[in-house]
Amino acid sequence: MSGCILFIDGENFLHKIEEVLKRSGLAKNKTDLALIDFDRLFKQPLKDFRIQRKIFYVAKLHLHPDTKEKSQELIKFQRKLRNNLIKHGFEFVISGNVRAQSVGKKIVFKEKGVDVKIAVDLVSLSCDKKLTTAILCSSDSDLQPAIKEVRERKTEVVYLGFENNPNKGLTYTTNRTILLRNSEIVESYINNQGLRSDELKKSLRSDDLKKNS
Repeated sequence: MSGCILFIDGENFLHKIEEVLKRSGLAKNKTDLALIDFDRLFKQPLKDFRIQRKIFYVAKLHLHPDTKEKSQELIKFQRKLRNNLIKHGFEFVISGNVRAQSVGKKIVFKEKGVDVKIAVDLVSLSCDKKLTTAILCSSDSDLQPAIKEVRERKTEVVYLGFENNPNKGLTYTTNRTILLRNSEIVESYINNQGLRSDELKKSLRSDDLKKNS
């Protein structure tokens, strides 16, 4: 049975969410991102779609001996995120790996393989006629060849981007673009954190000031 599927590049998605919340003075702890109200976030922007599957892609985490505490923190965060996503009806797909790399005196974590998995799923589902509309929430330009391939097979591709700095390449490659507004992100975060409406208004005013400055 063919249908509409939401594909989310997890690391990319969380980075964009954190960016908006920090700008609004809200994200004090990265682990709080695991408790975003996903139903509220997507309800209005995707109201015209009957989504049959929602897939959230992340890379496999490894315990790195030189950053044991940080690795454990990331693993704990991913577990918390997985539980929240499953509660909201998402499939949680682990593909690729997160590897620690030395950059000067610092160790940074790099994700590899998630974009490949998304591209393979897009093409295989389209070829098997199990996909009529793909809603793609990613800012990875490497997905453009896969997008072109599935569009040639008459699959509609919708780019779900962010108000802050949308990817122009994906905008041109896909059939249409929908942008998540900063206010929608803030509201979905505040709703799950139990914060008051006056804090929401204050954060939105702060974000508007920063945009205009």
